[in-house]
Amino acid sequence: MTNIESIQARQILDSRGNPTIEVEVFLDGGVVGRAAVPSGASTGEHEAIELRDGDKGHYLGKGVLKAVQNVQEIIEPELLDIDVTDQVLIDRILCELDGTPNKEKLGANAILGVSLAVAHAASNAIGLPLYQYIGGVAARTLPVPMMNILNGGSHADNNVDIQEFMIMPTGAESF
Repeated sequence: MTNIESIQARQILDSRGNPTIEVEVFLDGGVVGRAAVPSGASTGEHEAIELRDGDKGHYLGKGVLKAVQNVQEIIEPELLDIDVTDQVLIDRILCELDGTPNKEKLGANAILGVSLAVAHAASNAIGLPLYQYIGGVAARTLPVPMMNILNGGSHADNNVDIQEFMIMPTGAESF
């Protein structure tokens, strides 16, 4: 009841109106896990490569249809019938399928989308919230939320030199 039956990927728009990939993992018991992988506005020199189409006539080259195609044609056939709770095996397969240190063949967006959708499907199948599934059954707290309240640098069209101003609650008993 926790084996992967199918994987579907699609191009969606993120909160800034940029294309990103959304992946759904369907299990043989009817459970679904879904994840979207929006990108940041700037990338570091050691970050994994986000696969973009480069077709200037489609979202100014920012489309992710190649990443979607990689999920459907390369990744899905390799993950069918694998137990969704074996995250380590699934992530190893994803990295081996890509075969590059920076995920440039399949795209980090395709790989991360599948990996995160798998984790969501597994947590849904077991009936645990994602944070508890990842943190273990003894996990008793949610991760502390951090919110970005002002963007600058390459994130925004302004002259603020600092890239992000974030706030984080401290000392809160609960959320």
